[in-house]
Amino acid sequence: MDDILKRIGELGIVPVIKIEDVEKAVPLAQALYNGGLPCAEITFRTKAAAEAIRRVRETLPGMLVGAGTILNKEQVDQSIEAGAAFIVSPGFNPKVVKYCKEKGILIIPGCSNPSDVEQAIELDLKVVKFFPAEAAGGLKMIKSMAAPYAEMKFMPTGGLTPQNMSDYLSFPNVVACGGSWMAKDELVEAGDFEQITLLTRNAIEIMLGFRLKHVGITAGNDQEAKKIADFLTNLFGFQQTDNNASIFVSEAIEVMKQPHFGTKGHIAVQTNSMERAISYIKHKGYSFNHESAVSDPKGKIKSIYLKDEIFGFALHLVQK
Repeated sequence: MDDILKRIGELGIVPVIKIEDVEKAVPLAQALYNGGLPCAEITFRTKAAAEAIRRVRETLPGMLVGAGTILNKEQVDQSIEAGAAFIVSPGFNPKVVKYCKEKGILIIPGCSNPSDVEQAIELDLKVVKFFPAEAAGGLKMIKSMAAPYAEMKFMPTGGLTPQNMSDYLSFPNVVACGGSWMAKDELVEAGDFEQITLLTRNAIEIMLGFRLKHVGITAGNDQEAKKIADFLTNLFGFQQTDNNASIFVSEAIEVMKQPHFGTKGHIAVQTNSMERAISYIKHKGYSFNHESAVSDPKGKIKSIYLKDEIFGFALHLVQK
């Protein structure tokens, strides 16, 4: 269960989808997958839910599929039989939570107040769904509840949009956000899976917030690095900052004094979340040079290079 929670945290967004026509289940899941989100919470608000979960699990084994809007033990059994990896409920039902624990499946129950959270703690839960998020007080309410319950993590769902998602995800106690805006009912009904992929990709871009940090130039030695830096300074009036390993010319150009990662140099790209960015880039089929990773005192990665060069340049991810 911890592995599934870790995976949900890496993804950052859990699409909440409703399937009326089971034939649309796999194309919808494929659209989310293509957009960069290999995850879905298929809600039991329709009779097609269990079969939809089963088909997605069989067709897309790399997809993390959960069952949502679970209200009773019977639906838990149906979800498990269909292959769901986790259960989400809109409220806190102790019978359902205990039953899920007996069955050994991850349960993320809905909680909207301190009493709910205390019940979750009593049953040794690590993550709860904060629902309905915006109507129940939004991020301010989560922060208020996180003060006395510092170890509890939240997955806000309900009223989330691309405009407010980043605010929620910036708070450490938010493990991920649940949302349906990338797979609205009208898009699913119309079979507009291309638009769903575009909206999913847009959500990923907003969440990760990729921005160019600087470009690195590889020099052969200290003298060559100084020559390059002086040329740029004389030409454009940029200020220099001389470090042990490099010279920064303005904040946008780093001249390496010795050969470093990248034959020609490197490109540093900032992100809002290293963990989620690494997960996303791995999903795109790329790997990382983990020996290049630099971590903070808590063990969280601050920077890391991709394993392979891209057109002679190393690509360097940096935490904002």
